Amino acid sequence: MAADSRGVYGPRRRSASGVLRVASHALEARARPVTGDWVAVSDDPERRDPRKCYPRKTVLRRRAASTSATVQVVAANVDRFFIVTAAGRDLNLRRIERYLTAVWDGGAEPVVVLNKVDLVEDITPLRATLEAVALGVTILCVSASSGVGMAALAERVTPGVTIGFVGSSGVGKSTLINHLAGARAQETGALRGDGKGRHTTTRRELVVLPGGGVLIDTPGMREFGLLDDDGGLDTTFSDVAALAEACRFRDCQHGAEPGCAVQAALADGALDPARLRSYLALQREIAAAEARRVPAQAANTKRRWKTIHKAIRAHARIDPKRRG
Repeated sequence: MAADSRGVYGPRRRSASGVLRVASHALEARARPVTGDWVAVSDDPERRDPRKCYPRKTVLRRRAASTSATVQVVAANVDRFFIVTAAGRDLNLRRIERYLTAVWDGGAEPVVVLNKVDLVEDITPLRATLEAVALGVTILCVSASSGVGMAALAERVTPGVTIGFVGSSGVGKSTLINHLAGARAQETGALRGDGKGRHTTTRRELVVLPGGGVLIDTPGMREFGLLDDDGGLDTTFSDVAALAEACRFRDCQHGAEPGCAVQAALADGALDPARLRSYLALQREIAAAEARRVPAQAANTKRRWKTIHKAIRAHARIDPKRRG
């Protein structure tokens, strides 16, 4: 389903009069459909209200802008998300890590798309920097304007698969979608004077592709706050997670604790400090969001870490290696 600004939705089916559209208020707020949802509706042309929203196979969520812990579902039932960034100033590794964590956590497959590669002379360094943070993830280097890499992008869009596009404003998502759709499915904007694209998509949109696939576009999101973690963080930061397995303490915070394998990797140059800072920052952000949603959890977390730190101090006092 695709949603417009009035809370009216169009599911993935058509009637004799065109795309079927239904009002969202017929379901309870917690069960209202979002873009990508499957719903059951009445065949009565006078009553198009949804009767049921089916369980979601995948879901991409974020913390709603300007709030502390409100959940906003960006899209549902997406099989593969294209995380689009652009060669040049928009390439932000910390933002890529954030998107990867959310996509993995929601159950979909991420693919990083580096767009506008025609604007740089050598993409090898850019690709290498992406490979350092998008571990085990397919990276496609494309240019919608020149056609470079577009065939490889189209190969990832297959019949029966729902594709989602996410990324900040101006990275060229709409132009890529138009290329895949073979038509002007989305409005596009010319480059600004500083070489960046213009914000054109203002709502989430579902597009049926000629080959049978389904594509969901999302507006450029300046903020993408994380809310919870169901394994997405450790999947994105599998290098840090693997090191943490060797830490002396199971709940090591990778700071000043004795026997920290992560800190040892930093010391010998095997781990990028920026990578660890990003991991810890996202970990704190998720923990804070969870605590705000469940106030009692915040108190329990505080007590748990107080116990851990007490044990660490006691260990330091009795460790023979620390005795003079």
